[in-house]
Amino acid sequence: MLEQKHFEVEMDSLQKFQQFFDLCVGTWVTERTYHYLAYQDVERSRTEFVIQPITVDRKAQVLSDNQYAAPPDLERLPGYYLNFETVSEKGERVTQSLNMLFVPEQQEASIVQGDYLRDRAYEESRPIVSQFRFNPENRELLMTTTYTRVVSVDSITLVNPQLRIRKIFNYRRPTEGEPMQEVVLVGFGVEQKG
Repeated sequence: MLEQKHFEVEMDSLQKFQQFFDLCVGTWVTERTYHYLAYQDVERSRTEFVIQPITVDRKAQVLSDNQYAAPPDLERLPGYYLNFETVSEKGERVTQSLNMLFVPEQQEASIVQGDYLRDRAYEESRPIVSQFRFNPENRELLMTTTYTRVVSVDSITLVNPQLRIRKIFNYRRPTEGEPMQEVVLVGFGVEQKG
């Protein structure tokens, strides 16, 4: 009986994880503020982005790009195409598109954890495997990516189907085994579905 209850909790958490992504599909507009602590500078920007589900073939390509072994239930894994354009208050434009895939690996209580794969990273233009953690209680997706110079901790909280809150913390990458301490960038955003 206890095993069955545990299975139901797992299924419930995975269903909430998939529902989170289902609600994120569509067009969003974000107003963000970035605080560059190393330069004592603040920058505002506006981003318009589109999220769409991807095919099983494209999911397989993301796995291949990252030299990641294909899980048996690939068709059920959340995989998405993201295209965005950011315009800073200084008029600088950045456009990027990428494919991403989330591979749940374990669960602690209701928290789902696993790997987050992209065919192109934000900070460095290359395929990358990051870690994610999803809390179904507050609908927060936390993604941690270790780049060459920084470790980026990106949080998306789905407040309701039309509103997400975004927080980004970039830490100077510490020496192996050391804790993250030096924050070089903090970003906050309000994302509204269009």
